[in-house]
Amino acid sequence: MIEFKDVTKVYLKDIIALKNLNLKIADGEFVFLIGPSGAGKSTLIKLLLKEEAPTKGQIVLDDVDISHVGSRRIPNIRRKFGVVFQDFRLLEDRDVFSNVAYAMEIHGIGKKEIRKRVIECLTLVNLLDKRKYFPNQLSGGEQQRVSIARALVNNPSILIADEPTGNLDSNTAWEIMHLLEGINETGTTIIMATHAKEIVNQMKKRVLQLERGHLLRDEENGEYDESN
Repeated sequence: MIEFKDVTKVYLKDIIALKNLNLKIADGEFVFLIGPSGAGKSTLIKLLLKEEAPTKGQIVLDDVDISHVGSRRIPNIRRKFGVVFQDFRLLEDRDVFSNVAYAMEIHGIGKKEIRKRVIECLTLVNLLDKRKYFPNQLSGGEQQRVSIARALVNNPSILIADEPTGNLDSNTAWEIMHLLEGINETGTTIIMATHAKEIVNQMKKRVLQLERGHLLRDEENGEYDESN
């Protein structure tokens, strides 16, 4: 469970990114986070990942207040999350297998366990046969699938997808969305920030609409507000 309780985030020069935000996201939900640029979507994600701390209010993750934890506790909090970005962020000098393995290597996990888990994740995203390819040998959709495998390899309970289809054509975007939906069906919570109106409208998931730091709308089976 994720809960924001009266969360406000103010940056320098009195820029209010979020104001009195209250929301709950249950385990296993699939949530679209929508709104125009500057609405507060990125700030919400940064607060969850402990890249920022709230100016006011509480953020509760699995019944623990993570609002102002010490730096030593942040790595353990972040292990609960996998993150997928619009621009893939793969290491160009590593092949597919090594890109996914790297996310486990930095935690000091043994080679046998890494190999087993990487194979599982590459099989899940249907890229095991391209495990020795380098990023520049892959299509955009394949690169995004590698980044999804990397995000999942440490068994996070929550997957944050920040505009994951933004650099993809329509057909490839839908392939990625079907993959994310399948991951969600295994119990992983998914929070996806997006401007993709067609995807939001067709998938009919929960929609959280932010505008100028306020939660404007929280709707089950929601659609994208055309005013945005």
